Amino acid sequence: MIEAIGVSKSFGEHKVLDEFNLKINTGETCVIIGRSGCGKSVFLKHVVGLFRPDKGKVLVEGKEVGRLSQEELNELRMKISMVFQGGALFDSMTVGENVGFGLIEHTKIGKKELLERIEESLCLVGLCGIVNLTPSELSGGMKKRVALARAICIKPQILLYDEPTTGVDPITADSINDLIKSLHDKLRVTSVVVTHDMKSAYKVADRIAMLYQGKIIAEGTPDEIQNTNHAVVHQFINGLAQGPITETLERFR
Repeated sequence: MIEAIGVSKSFGEHKVLDEFNLKINTGETCVIIGRSGCGKSVFLKHVVGLFRPDKGKVLVEGKEVGRLSQEELNELRMKISMVFQGGALFDSMTVGENVGFGLIEHTKIGKKELLERIEESLCLVGLCGIVNLTPSELSGGMKKRVALARAICIKPQILLYDEPTTGVDPITADSINDLIKSLHDKLRVTSVVVTHDMKSAYKVADRIAMLYQGKIIAEGTPDEIQNTNHAVVHQFINGLAQGPITETLERFR
């Protein structure tokens, strides 16, 4: 469904992705782990065409995203939904208007069907009957769920999650993990989750890939990653202060 081939991306002198390679299979949930600022979200933005690689290519359903026309890119984006780290809800809109935003802006859907899709999406995330509330009336966890409802309202083939459990308490985070798994099973979508929350990664992933110094350095099932002998991966997943990651940082100071 998604393939990155030799993708490099720099911002000024800082190289974020460096010959990055990754295949994500149709229907799987792939979790990309790594330290904050390592390029996880940058990869997601390549998938939706917000960034173009300096070198290499990103393919979605066999089409090179960086070479698509604007019309083709818009068509592709209707197959992909992204759940942003902070939810990115529009404060001036109701919950219903937020959830239906993609359909309102990019389709000619009738009002009756639109309202049905909005309510269906909200019910799928456990928030039936709140279409007339505003984001200011919602808790942090509810905002995350509304953002998920907006993402699934267009019935995408691909769901991208950018740090979905950041900024919420552990119980809410676990409920969001359950929701990600439930939506994957119900909707049969291909999901890509970027996170540094290992509890979340182990719970939702079919496969985990670790991004370090611009490259994928290890891939495997949650069990394989937990039992890895790779020193960098071992330090990261166990949250150890001492190890090759911090030793590398010290050398550059």
